[in-house]
Amino acid sequence: MAQEYMKNIERFRILVMGRANAGKTTVLQRVCNSTEKPEIFDGKGNKVCDAECSQRGYHNIENELMFQSNPGFVFHDSCGFEAGATKQFDQMKHFVVDRAATKSVKERIHAIWFCIPMTDYHRTVTAAEQKFFNECDTGHVPVIVLLTKVDALYLPALRGLLDEGVAIAEAKERAAGMQGELLERWLDHIKHELGKCNFPPKGYVSLQKMHQESADYSALMQCTANVLNEEGLQRLFISTQQSSIALCVQYAVQKTLRTRMELGFVGRLQVDPKELGFELLKWFPNCNVSGQILLTYGVNDAPMLYSLA
Repeated sequence: MAQEYMKNIERFRILVMGRANAGKTTVLQRVCNSTEKPEIFDGKGNKVCDAECSQRGYHNIENELMFQSNPGFVFHDSCGFEAGATKQFDQMKHFVVDRAATKSVKERIHAIWFCIPMTDYHRTVTAAEQKFFNECDTGHVPVIVLLTKVDALYLPALRGLLDEGVAIAEAKERAAGMQGELLERWLDHIKHELGKCNFPPKGYVSLQKMHQESADYSALMQCTANVLNEEGLQRLFISTQQSSIALCVQYAVQKTLRTRMELGFVGRLQVDPKELGFELLKWFPNCNVSGQILLTYGVNDAPMLYSLA
């Protein structure tokens, strides 16, 4: 029954939340290996007019954001809400509750990424964040806090050193290290404040240099995979992401190879090499199975042909 259930979930669906200008679109572009803006569709699969989407302040949480470079991901964008914006908060809460428990498995959200920009490091946890984590029970859907625009901490780090009387040349050399210290300090503060809430996040990730196409976001992939509470969803997420072959290898070994081999050693399972190879390769991105042959595409790799015979 579990296998049949997972077959009906074709795409990994993520709700992305955060204040305006939190760098949400940039994060999604990196995750999907794209420099293009996402295509936006309504709940019925109709493409939303570009002119309508470009209107200032236009948001509809029900709309689906997709990138042609990786259609396996579907995103929903929650309009940033401030404390006191009751209507916006209620709309978001209704969406989360409905999509976390809907009977249609294709429409369920599987994870929530909550972005907090370090450009606002003096107000990292506002009343709006506390309201969400105190009042919005996401059930089995894990929430991960993403610290975005971490590079913005470089300037206050540099100013702090200059204020201490450090020479400009030395201050520039030490600023990166001081930036890291500031990041740890604010991360500890955020964890402390949100940890006191009724429904705290399941994980935290800091993202740097996301404006660069070569930005490293593997920590986000790792954290998201780790907090998912169902192996089928982990398999879907890991095989959909195209950034880390190492992550695919890690989960293929931990979830499939190790389990099968341990059961085989104690005589509880006859390990079929052909079946084992098939199950291992399911963890890898863009796998297409046809008969006895499985074709996989690694990140920036040429196609690789594996025989399961």
